[in-house]
Amino acid sequence: MPTITLPSRCDRAAAEALLPEMVASLGSGPLHIDARECTQIGLAMLQVLVSARHTGEGAMIEPSTSLRDTARQLGLEAELFDGDGRGGTL
Repeated sequence: MPTITLPSRCDRAAAEALLPEMVASLGSGPLHIDARECTQIGLAMLQVLVSARHTGEGAMIEPSTSLRDTARQLGLEAELFDGDGRGGTL
């Protein structure tokens, strides 16, 4: 299972930098995204994370409290962490 670790600041620049690594991981099994150090997250990174959950074999996201709170406020918590077994917290 490939692992990608998110930086503490997950802004548009971080999303653009990580996207090629995520795309390269497609077909290598489910992706593990370690977001435990994430303290700031922007909409671009949230879009990348939602896409990662729906692409290929999906992604499992290990969120920080900040990421989980932001996802909850935007109505994305179930989309990113719960539900269909394609992702969630570890």
